[in-house]
Amino acid sequence: MGIRADVHLGDSKTQLALLPEDSVDLVVTSPPYADQRKDSYGGIRPEEYVDWFLPIAEQLLRVLKPTGTFILNIKEKVVEGERSTYVMELILAMRKQGWLWTEEFIWHKKNCYPGKWPNRFRDAWERLLQFNKSRKFHMYQEAVMTPIGDWANARLRNLSETDRIRDNSKVGNSFGKNISNWLTRDKAYPTNVLHLATECGNKRHSAAFPEALPEWFIRLFTKENDTVLDPFMGSGTTLFVAQRMRRHSIGIDIVPEYCEMARYRLRPVERSLFDQEEYRETCAP
Repeated sequence: MGIRADVHLGDSKTQLALLPEDSVDLVVTSPPYADQRKDSYGGIRPEEYVDWFLPIAEQLLRVLKPTGTFILNIKEKVVEGERSTYVMELILAMRKQGWLWTEEFIWHKKNCYPGKWPNRFRDAWERLLQFNKSRKFHMYQEAVMTPIGDWANARLRNLSETDRIRDNSKVGNSFGKNISNWLTRDKAYPTNVLHLATECGNKRHSAAFPEALPEWFIRLFTKENDTVLDPFMGSGTTLFVAQRMRRHSIGIDIVPEYCEMARYRLRPVERSLFDQEEYRETCAP
C-alpha cells in the first residue's frame, strides 16, 4: 500500500471534525503561541488561549487512537516582565478534558542567539508536552537509543568492587546503580532533553522547527504505515519527515501559501517512494 500524505486547507477545528474517530497514531504540532504569528494566524491573547485551544484538543482526543500520543510544542510568553501562566492553565484544562499529561520533554536550542532584558536572559529551550488517552500507549524506546561512545570507554576501564554490585545511595533514599551493567552495552536510552539546533534555512515560514524534532518523536511513538497528524503544519516539516520514514501523514493549515509550500515539498518524496514501491513489485521473487 502506498504512503499517503494529505494536506488540508482550513481551520483546524473544522477539518479535524471530518477525520474518523481513533484513526491517528501520533499528533506532533506547534500551534501559534500566545500573541505570536499575528500576520499568519491572527494572534491569540494569553487570557484567551485556553478557550481557543480546548475545542481543537477535544477533536484531537477524538481522532487519536487509544494507543496513540499527542506531542505539543508550546512556550510561555513574558507579559510586563512576568511569565504568563497560560501553558500551565492549558495543561490543567486538558487534564479535565480527559487527557493524561504523561511526560514533558525539553528542546534545548543549541544555536540560540544570546540576549538580555532588564530582568531575564533569552530562552534557549521550549516545552514538548506529551499527552495520552490511556496509560497503555505504543512507545518504541529502542528506536531512539544513542551510542554510549567514549563515556563508557573511560568510565568502565577500571571498575571497583563497589561498581560491580548495586551501589546504594549513602543518603538512604533507596536509589542505587550497578555500573558493571553497562559493560556489554553499546547504546543507552536518552534523557527527556533534546539538544537540537533551530531551523534557519526556511525563510518562508517564521517558526519552522528542525526535521530532527518530529523525526525523534515519530521514531519513538510510531512504526511504518502508522498515521501522523500535524493540525498546524505550517510549511509541512512533520509531513515531509513522516513520509520519508514511511508513515502516512495528515496536515492542516489555514494559510493557503503554507499548504502549497507543503505540497511542493512532498512531491519529491512521493516520487521517490513511488519508485521504491515500483522497484519492489518488479523485483519481488
